[in-house]
Amino acid sequence: MSRLEAMNLFVKVIELGSFAAAARHMGTARSVVTRQIAALETHLGAKLMIRSTRSLSLTSAGSAYLEKCRVILDLVQEAEAGVMEEQLTPSGQLRISLPLSYGLSHLMPLMLEFSQHYPDIYLTMDFSDQQQHLIEEGIDLSIRITSQLGPGDIVRRLGSSRLLTVAAPEYLALHGRPKTPDDLSEHACLGYSSEVKSSPWQFEVDGKVESFYLPLRLQANNGDALAQAAAQGMGITLLPEFILTEYLAEGKLEILLEAYEPESLGIFAVLPSNRYMPHRIRVLIDFLSDALEQAPQA
Repeated sequence: MSRLEAMNLFVKVIELGSFAAAARHMGTARSVVTRQIAALETHLGAKLMIRSTRSLSLTSAGSAYLEKCRVILDLVQEAEAGVMEEQLTPSGQLRISLPLSYGLSHLMPLMLEFSQHYPDIYLTMDFSDQQQHLIEEGIDLSIRITSQLGPGDIVRRLGSSRLLTVAAPEYLALHGRPKTPDDLSEHACLGYSSEVKSSPWQFEVDGKVESFYLPLRLQANNGDALAQAAAQGMGITLLPEFILTEYLAEGKLEILLEAYEPESLGIFAVLPSNRYMPHRIRVLIDFLSDALEQAPQA
């Protein structure tokens, strides 16, 4: 095995968290991975990892070596891709994580169009509202709708969606219309369960963002479920506009507290790391960016 291959194997072991996971990813036996890492440590004359039956951690030498390996591997991949990409049709496996409601209603048609346009790219689409660990789960790209990104997230903004407070006319006729966010504590509120969003409802009050912790009559981990409950008069909810478009157009829901509307959610393409981006992923991000830029913002 070459030095570069050994470096790549070492990086995979750390990123995936175990020798067994790296072996599965590389399509080889665990014993081969163990042997190659041992040979690499012997060559370097330093211990790179501390291993036990349940955990794996880097030594100080391993941490320093890991970062240098990533830089070297990225440069090699970038150099090779720069020569090849202009001559090649985008191809290969691409696994993408998509939010459930927005993914099905807005992104699915675009993904099908993309797949027809690039038949040599083999797409796997995972629809989930749960935040996922991209490297550990082998996800190449995640589309995330959020107002709060992690400090280490590598992203490209694709669009935005307003957050609207809504209720059914029938509910408002029975219980009245809240005039300020403070009034919501006197109403039945419907919100995301903590498995999806643990943050309070936020509104802009006198030019400042304020948080409101509200008792929730009903919780769900999906916005479509909350919109249906609100449309049946069960209470007030705060949801992205793309979920509410049809309900608002048909008069089943009404917008409340527009003067206090919170900051719009960003729609982001999130990458698993700051390593070199394969051509097929760059092509998909550019495709989605162009398509969403031309479409009316939700």
